[in-house]
Amino acid sequence: MKERGGLLSISPWWILMIILLAVLAVTAPGLYGTGSAAVRTNAASAYVPQTRTYYIGANEVDWNYAPTGKNQITGEPFDEAAQVFTKQGPQRIGSTYIKSLYQEYTDSSFKTLKPRTAAEQHLGFQGPVIRGVVGDHIKVVFKNNLDRPASVHVHGVFYDKSSEGAPYNDGTGAAAKGDDAVAPGSTYTYSYEVPERAGPGPMDGSSVMWMYHSHTDEVSDDYSGLVGPMVITKASAARADGTPNDVNREFFLQYKVSNENNSPYLQRNIDKFTGDPTTVKTDDEGFHESNMMHSINGYVFGNQPIETMTMRKGEHVRWYLMGMGTEVDLHTPHWHGNTVTALGMRTDVVNLLPASMVAADMVPDDVGTWLLHCHVNDHISAGMLTRYRVLNEDGSVGGTTQTGPDATQGGTHAGH
Repeated sequence: MKERGGLLSISPWWILMIILLAVLAVTAPGLYGTGSAAVRTNAASAYVPQTRTYYIGANEVDWNYAPTGKNQITGEPFDEAAQVFTKQGPQRIGSTYIKSLYQEYTDSSFKTLKPRTAAEQHLGFQGPVIRGVVGDHIKVVFKNNLDRPASVHVHGVFYDKSSEGAPYNDGTGAAAKGDDAVAPGSTYTYSYEVPERAGPGPMDGSSVMWMYHSHTDEVSDDYSGLVGPMVITKASAARADGTPNDVNREFFLQYKVSNENNSPYLQRNIDKFTGDPTTVKTDDEGFHESNMMHSINGYVFGNQPIETMTMRKGEHVRWYLMGMGTEVDLHTPHWHGNTVTALGMRTDVVNLLPASMVAADMVPDDVGTWLLHCHVNDHISAGMLTRYRVLNEDGSVGGTTQTGPDATQGGTHAGH
């Protein structure tokens, strides 16, 4: 700054600096979460928070990990290596097991199961997708139809002790313990708030996934099948149904070595599915290995129907992936043919640990049927593989009009 003729002359650079400082003074508090609510939520001011209610039961289901009876990756019958996990016999259960699964109902009467849409068929043995938007209130009315206690424990959102769904010595009394172990035949309502810290962070896209699972007997409940996904969308990017408005399709994949030896139904599975239950030795190494089902959404060796894993070239596809299990559950999901962005990086492989969750965005540009599998060698051999299909923009395959199920059979489809 210079003084000229008694007047103060200010350099243009100083003027620019003053403007920049003024802008930062207004915007920085909102960027770092310390500003007023008006600044932080200005972009989301049009969204009106709502209460979303889900009616979810825990039910016994006979689940087949290989319903087609063949290796869909090779297109051939199961070979000797695959039959370790899939062949039924005098001392072998085979590919079908009694499971406990979360299933959605239409209302509080719990009389009618809510049919899954075509876009939800790929979920397999996972529970229904619970959705919320930042600012919402979520209620889960849970009916335990099992013969043992169970619960619903969610990750990420805000809840008080009466909706935690996990029994341990936390200093609470009986009034806050009803959620921990819902008795067989009983119903309990869990209540959650969706604060900003439950939604996407600075490096996330428009939505993030959390998981929910039973925590009454956390290990055996997990192996029995009581696990599902929850998605939270930021308010400025949410459709009325809670889905992100910048995404055409969503897919949810759970990578897990389902250790059926640790299922509460092991003896019942032996009695029901083996040819000679009285001769089964549960401590036999071969028997133990045969019950380690290396699955994606409860399917092995590509048995997940390809019609449920279909998208179109150029769509914005969001993959939500989770891992569950124990020390063997170190998974590296790998997409052939196309790439994703995850955790701020361009890649075609992501890493999963037990109870970890990753969102990966894809805009497929390579048409065809592609392998999607865990890249751990032992897991490949044991069947942790599936396929996904990319059609042309018009829904055709390689320039030929599609004759099978329409492209909208795969994932959440919201137009273009």
